[in-house]
Amino acid sequence: MAKNLIIVESPAKARTISKFVGKDYKVVASMGHVRDLPHKKLGFDPENNYEPEYEVPSEKRKVIRALKKDIDKDTTVFLATDEDREGESISWHLISALKLPKRQEIKRIVFHEVTKRAILEAIQNPRAVDQNLVDAQQARRILDRAVGYKLSPLLWRKIKPGLSAGRVQSVAVRIVVEREQEIRAFKPEEYWKIKSDFKDPEFQAELTRIDGKKAEVKNEAQAKGIEESIGKGSFVVADVVEREGKRRPVPPFTTSTMQQEASRKLGFSVRQTDSVAQQLYEGNFEIPGYDGGLITYIRTDSVNLSDQALTQAKEVIEKEYGSEYAMDQPRRFLNKTKGAQEAHEAIRPADLSIKPEGVKAYLSPQQFRLYDLIWKRTLATQMAEARIALTTVKIQAGANQEFLFEAKGQRILFPGFLKVYTEGSDDPEAALNDKDVILPKVEKGQVLDLKKLHLEQLFSKPPARYTEASLVKKLESEGIGRPSTYSSTISTIQARGYVERNKDKRLQPTDMGQIVNAFLVKHFSDVVNLGFTSKIEDYFDEIAQGKTSWKGMMETFYPPFVDKIKEKEKNVTRAEAVPARVLGTDPKTGRPVSVRVGRYGPMVQIGTREDEEKPLFGSIPPGKSIQDVTLEEALKYCELPRMLGTDAAGEEISVNFGKYGPYVRVGKAYFSLQEDDPFTISLERALAVAKEAREKKTQKVIYDFGEIQVLNGRYGPYLKKDKDNYRIPKGVEAATLDKEACEEIISQGEPTSRRKRKK
Repeated sequence: MAKNLIIVESPAKARTISKFVGKDYKVVASMGHVRDLPHKKLGFDPENNYEPEYEVPSEKRKVIRALKKDIDKDTTVFLATDEDREGESISWHLISALKLPKRQEIKRIVFHEVTKRAILEAIQNPRAVDQNLVDAQQARRILDRAVGYKLSPLLWRKIKPGLSAGRVQSVAVRIVVEREQEIRAFKPEEYWKIKSDFKDPEFQAELTRIDGKKAEVKNEAQAKGIEESIGKGSFVVADVVEREGKRRPVPPFTTSTMQQEASRKLGFSVRQTDSVAQQLYEGNFEIPGYDGGLITYIRTDSVNLSDQALTQAKEVIEKEYGSEYAMDQPRRFLNKTKGAQEAHEAIRPADLSIKPEGVKAYLSPQQFRLYDLIWKRTLATQMAEARIALTTVKIQAGANQEFLFEAKGQRILFPGFLKVYTEGSDDPEAALNDKDVILPKVEKGQVLDLKKLHLEQLFSKPPARYTEASLVKKLESEGIGRPSTYSSTISTIQARGYVERNKDKRLQPTDMGQIVNAFLVKHFSDVVNLGFTSKIEDYFDEIAQGKTSWKGMMETFYPPFVDKIKEKEKNVTRAEAVPARVLGTDPKTGRPVSVRVGRYGPMVQIGTREDEEKPLFGSIPPGKSIQDVTLEEALKYCELPRMLGTDAAGEEISVNFGKYGPYVRVGKAYFSLQEDDPFTISLERALAVAKEAREKKTQKVIYDFGEIQVLNGRYGPYLKKDKDNYRIPKGVEAATLDKEACEEIISQGEPTSRRKRKK
């Protein structure tokens, strides 16, 4: 039995902390939550004050048994889970799952960084489990369960089996769908830019004002009229304005700003950023002479830095860049995020003296890049402002000098924090503003020699689709969710097939996402209302502060919500829930042509079920939205499957679209079409595709020993037995293996990890 048992969430954190405590302490991991609501039922009792029914999942029973073996009546248990609502809840559940008696000495300890100093200090300053934080987490869990388990079955019956709804996820889908609707409704407007190139000296200016008003050139005729007037006059320098500007650094990282910046600068997904940051926090690496994590706690929306961090930042800045880059007094930031929780510091290096380049060799490429980003951002927040010389040359032109052109230049006088860090942007063109633009010396009254006048026709652009980063920013600005929820929210709406990332890595709603959103907006507008969802977060905050009861909140929400579910179940038909989009009339039959999402995906239908003749159906290709299908395309899709003929064995050959794209079917065998068009492919080409696919499949098998196969994979040869794959040891040639050698490799090895099957 352990004299002192410290329980954390993850093995990586346990390994790191075990290096800091003496032999009287044992550090173990709970592997996250150890209790949850049952998977197959609602999990709480509305008739009994919403009392939850927690259970230890089957996969966690082994963990609980192992933890119990380390505890006797004299063991002091330290609950060292994260200091947020989720972590507090894990500690609370551990007490119940381990059946710790009230007389057992239980100490709740918290820390913001996994370093020796922080851990030992936490052990010396324990506290009790904060029931208010636990209740706030319970409120979120049970409210989300209520929405998901009551609303999802309604979607199954009215739209399609297997669908699901979530309180925050459905709002995120709504945001993405409404942006798509804005894009579809957008009508581009013509406008013109007029720029002038000068020679002796060479520079360029742009038309900014006409008769003292902002220049708005809307058509070619207007642009030509300006060109004609300019030809009758001269370009004269009206003024040269020079001033010095200053730029201040942005605040240190919060969870959301780190996710946004890692997306912009590193190309990380939100989930990848969270994963890598967790590794840096827990110390999931081996650095000679250093034990602990490299960064502070990663779930935070605070922009505060500790006095210790501020002092160290100044020391590092003076050493690395010189005293002129440091500040006399530390710079502090105010949090402007709605509902921000200030329990933690901002995300920063645990020790700023550890430079990224010094530990690069011991980190993965992803770990290094994120640590480098956090180190530079933190240091920049405490560096001097950048000083920039800004120059504006104002030039009058036109027959009556009615046009004002401007040329803007900038020159960095002192880089300050820019020496280390500049913030990224969701607008690619914004980066151009950071570049030096040096204008030549000109004087007021000087007549300029025009080299060329540019008349450029442009059209206004629709708003951009959200990236993962900009969606996080939107959710945060609306007060929807909290730092710990952004990653799972964005991953979930993609996994459910409501939103997908297009080739430009921007989020785009699928047809199913739009249909589910339309249904929820029409029938459950409060649940997917941004203001309502934000207000719910405020309730959670009040519960965490002990100002209100979570069961009282449920009593306000749950009964009317369930009543509405029952009413919609009774009164809304499936045809209303999944409306068809009518495109027109089939010229051959005169029957209506429509598109809709069926139980097996987007489809075209010619005719109705009420017709004497059965309707004709066609599949819509993957990647094509029902909102974009034209009548001509719909009629074409109904021509599939297209019969091409037969092969030498008499097997029928056809082509069609399937769930994963176009394919050739030979008898009962299917072969993917990568480059060919199902509407134009010939019989000969289809046979060739099938032959190539069969040969490729044959080449994949090196040896077949019955239950064991030696196969060629994407990353080289490997062994397969039943459903498990095994690596072939380095130095062993696959071609030299026999069955006995394969069996030996399998007996000594472990199966490689396989993707978890969807439950």
